[in-house]
Amino acid sequence: MDDRSALSKRLFPAGEEPDPRFTLANERTFLAWMRTALAFIAGGFALEALPLDAMPEHLRSIAALVTIAIGILLAAGAAVRWLRVERAMREGEALPPPAIVPALSAGAIIAAVVVAVLVLA
Repeated sequence: MDDRSALSKRLFPAGEEPDPRFTLANERTFLAWMRTALAFIAGGFALEALPLDAMPEHLRSIAALVTIAIGILLAAGAAVRWLRVERAMREGEALPPPAIVPALSAGAIIAAVVVAVLVLA
């Protein structure tokens, strides 16, 4: 008899329950990605809230929106990554490649360059 919840059956329709250590490690990784996403979102709010005389207001707003958008995309990517890894572990497949890492790297580089150019200009 399958005593899993309806949500569990919907998210994980196939496979066997993995070792709890691996599931918990996957969850810790997800939470680390969420902390990173929240840091980007908080950074975007800080860019908008703090007075930066060296940066024009409209450019500061754009930089803040881009930083917040990166945070939102990271949060969504973290959820997708967690689900894909959990399904792969349950089905005994190879773990999927971390597509979120290039996105985070590109986002961090873009945000840093934009802010540096605007602050140093």
